[in-house]
Amino acid sequence: MNSCILMVEIYDAPQLRHTPDGLEVTEMIVHVAGLRPDDPSYPLKVISWGNLAKEVHQNYHPGDRVVIEGRLGMNTFDRPEGFKEKRAELTIQKIHVVSKGVQTSSPVAATVPPAVQHPAETYQPAPIPTTTVPQPATPEPAYQQANFQPPSYEPMTEAEPDPDDIPF
Repeated sequence: MNSCILMVEIYDAPQLRHTPDGLEVTEMIVHVAGLRPDDPSYPLKVISWGNLAKEVHQNYHPGDRVVIEGRLGMNTFDRPEGFKEKRAELTIQKIHVVSKGVQTSSPVAATVPPAVQHPAETYQPAPIPTTTVPQPATPEPAYQQANFQPPSYEPMTEAEPDPDDIPF
């Protein structure tokens, strides 16, 4: 299954266009934050189709931080320099707004709060709640050897045939 979920910042305004059949397509560039605060962000081309393309074009703008879910694909094309180039492209299936904002000079990395950038350094485990188990008002009877009767089994009246005793 090809499914990818990313938290990104919209870098370029979504561009709406139409296919010859009249289907809406929105393309935009988003930036994915690096692993560390000093790592650069990575651009990614994002495409949406149909009603979702209209929604993206109308409601999302540069500087908005969003969570996108979709299918990741690789496109290969020939460069004028004579070699082939591969680029990743995400086709959106769902989009959720995290925050509306104005684009910063350093996409994503400047707007990610420190708790998100360094979760291991800021993580403090929550205290484990202690609870006491209430004791029953009257204790259950303990089974002792004196009042315990093992089940009795009836002896078998018919003997089972011996599998080794087969006449030839």
